[in-house]
Amino acid sequence: MLKLHYNLEKVSMGLVVGIIVAASIGGIVEIAPLFSINETVELPDDLRPHTPLELAGREIYIREGCYACHSQMVRSLADELDRYGPYSLAAESAYDRPMLWGSKRTGPDLARLGGKYSDDWHVAHLIDPRSVVPASIMPSYPWLMRPLEIGLLRDELATLARLGVPYDEAMIEGAANDALAQSRPDSDGAEAVIERYGETVAIRSFDGDPSKLTEMDAVVAYLQSLGTLTNAPYELLAEGAE
Repeated sequence: MLKLHYNLEKVSMGLVVGIIVAASIGGIVEIAPLFSINETVELPDDLRPHTPLELAGREIYIREGCYACHSQMVRSLADELDRYGPYSLAAESAYDRPMLWGSKRTGPDLARLGGKYSDDWHVAHLIDPRSVVPASIMPSYPWLMRPLEIGLLRDELATLARLGVPYDEAMIEGAANDALAQSRPDSDGAEAVIERYGETVAIRSFDGDPSKLTEMDAVVAYLQSLGTLTNAPYELLAEGAE
C-alpha cells in the first residue's frame, strides 16, 4: 500500500484523481444521510421553537463565543447520563440555526441547564463567575446589563420561518412585543406569549429589573430554556428504564 501511494505521488494527475475520489467518497458519506433526515428524525409533538427573547439570548450566546467552551450535546455514555441527564436527540435541535452540538468542553455541557440554577445565580455567574464558582476560568460579561436591541427580532423570526421553523404570522409580527412581555409578567402581553409558545415558557424578569429589557434578560431566558423545549428525551429515558 505504501509503495502504491509512493508511486502515485510521482504522477501528479493520478494523485489529483485519487484526492478527488477520496474526497467524493467522504462527501457522499456525510451528505447522503441528509436526504432522508425527514424520515429518520421524527419531531416530538411538544417541541416548541424559542421565543423571541430566548432567540435574542441565543444570538448573544453565539456572539460572545460561549459555544466554544460549552457544548450542548449529552452523549450516551454512563457518566454523562449521570451528570447531565438524558442523552441528546437530533429532534431537539431541529429548529436551531445553527445547531450547537459538539464535544469540546472547557466548561460543562449546557444541554440540560434549564431550571438547574436560579435566575439570580445566572446573573451573578455571568457578571462575575468566581463569585459563585471560585475555581471558574470563565470570562466575566458585565456588559450584558446594557439594553437589548429588539428591532431586528421580527426579521430574524421571518428568516427562520422560511427555513422551516414554525413561526406563524402572529409570532413574527409580535416578536418585539413578546420579547418585552416575557420579561414583564404583569404586563398585558404576558398572556399572549403563553398563548403563542405554550404553558412551559418562563415569564419573569430574568435580571431582576422589569423596568428595562437587557441583554442579560435575553441570555438568562435562553439558558433557562435549554433542555425544556420538549419532554421527548426524558420520556425515552423512562421507557428504557422500564
